[in-house]
Amino acid sequence: MRILVVAATISEIEPFQTQNSSVDFLVSGVGMIAATYHLTAKLQETKFDYVVNAGIAGAFDKQLKIGDVVEVKTDQFSEFGIEDDEQFLSVFESKLVAENEFPYQSSKLINPDAGISNLPLVHGITVNAVHGNESSIRKVKSKFNPDVESTEGAAIAYVCLQQNIKFVQIRAISNYVEKRNKEAWNIPLAIANLNNGLTKLLGKLEQKLP
Repeated sequence: MRILVVAATISEIEPFQTQNSSVDFLVSGVGMIAATYHLTAKLQETKFDYVVNAGIAGAFDKQLKIGDVVEVKTDQFSEFGIEDDEQFLSVFESKLVAENEFPYQSSKLINPDAGISNLPLVHGITVNAVHGNESSIRKVKSKFNPDVESTEGAAIAYVCLQQNIKFVQIRAISNYVEKRNKEAWNIPLAIANLNNGLTKLLGKLEQKLP
């Protein structure tokens, strides 16, 4: 069994990395373009049984607490579409891509093996620009009803689904998605809890995978 742990930055997984030599690591860089390129290149070099995407995230759902670790069951590219005057139409609503064209299901990227972590399951969106404006936050919540947002998750899911590789995305909540207020963030707590979650997840994967 060979597992690849993918994170945007080394700081997100460094505690776990220093204690685990049984898995491979990829620091993809921030953003969906970097994640897509570097993961695809890595998969061309080496065959993996499982990809674990780990990182921090912002939460729309205020029932999630800062520091909570969750598993993203479904993800979407929320900015992928067209503007029609004041209206935003997703690429699926504008009929540029069929909502069930592989690897999409009802316009979402759905992990068929979600739940392996036993963490709370959430719906994510993946963005190029993290939200920090009250108007845009209301619009994206109304349109996609996301629980969390990241800048790489859907890209990792897209590549893994295309390559038929099992994957899981876990995220630790570092902040709420609101008007930018870094004083209310707790990145150290999120990273500590994320790495504890990674340790537990690795144990589960080693039990379940051949």
